[in-house]
Amino acid sequence: MGEIKDKSLLENKEFLRELMVRMMTVNKFEEVAFWLFGQGLVHGTMHLSIGEEATGVGTTAALTKDDYMLATHRGHGQALGKGVNINDMMAEILARGTGTNHGKGGSMHICDFDNGILGANGIVGANGPIACGAALTIKMKKIPNRVCAAFFGDGASNEGAILESMNLAAAWDLPVMFILTNNTYGMSTPLEHVVKNKDLKQRAGAFGFKAYECDGNDVLAVYETVKEAREYVVAGNGPVLVVEHTYRTSGHSKSDGNLYRTKEEIQYWKDHNPIKRFREFLTGEGIFTGEEIDAMQAEADKLVNDAVEYAKAQPQPVVADLEADVYAK
Repeated sequence: MGEIKDKSLLENKEFLRELMVRMMTVNKFEEVAFWLFGQGLVHGTMHLSIGEEATGVGTTAALTKDDYMLATHRGHGQALGKGVNINDMMAEILARGTGTNHGKGGSMHICDFDNGILGANGIVGANGPIACGAALTIKMKKIPNRVCAAFFGDGASNEGAILESMNLAAAWDLPVMFILTNNTYGMSTPLEHVVKNKDLKQRAGAFGFKAYECDGNDVLAVYETVKEAREYVVAGNGPVLVVEHTYRTSGHSKSDGNLYRTKEEIQYWKDHNPIKRFREFLTGEGIFTGEEIDAMQAEADKLVNDAVEYAKAQPQPVVADLEADVYAK
């Protein structure tokens, strides 16, 4: 864990506990969701963020409930961090009528307007233009103390839609936070194979706005970095880029056999994953005991297991609702 700027965070045991339980919940949720997929209970595809828990949880902890957020197709942790109801989200994963999208969206399309989650999508880079639209709404309506945070990966950072959106947000001084989760692989392609300059934060300089970066596997570093960046944006300074360096130990999707990287590489990052690192930090600082953290894991496990039982008991969508929710009223 890196240096903590705000030392008072170490005295806020409830907040530190919340961060740990959230990361554990995200990790357990994805492990269980993957198992359910293997049982034939989840339809479509699925993209996991195991190993990246600190990015979703740390980032959303620095946002407010009213802030807008756009998740990626790897967005379970981003949505859970922002406050989506875990029961409703599991129901959506299992395509039940009471899910967040009434069972029509599945793993890649979780949304929850009540918590500012404008949705996720499978179009790589699409969050950029949508974020500009949401941020333009904030600006035109003069809504105070609100930003739109748009997650995207290192692969998406090379998409024209992202670069065009960064240019537009800069030109119009839009309150957009471009959150780049650099997990070093675009599907199976290493970052160094597709870019000459691996210093991704320099992308912001081309458009004249500020960039931040942090260790994306250090949940407190993510939280403090995003909090500082958000304060800069709501002060009326225009957009920012936040680069969070992380690593996904799970494959790109459920069909990824991980044949493009070594077992030793994956194991190294498993040994340095955000949850393990945070546990070692909390026990090392004497903030929590190992037994207390084990109890947090039990709490997260129960949350997820209860969500599975809830979701399985929910009704399937009905054909009569097939055309509902297609158009806004």
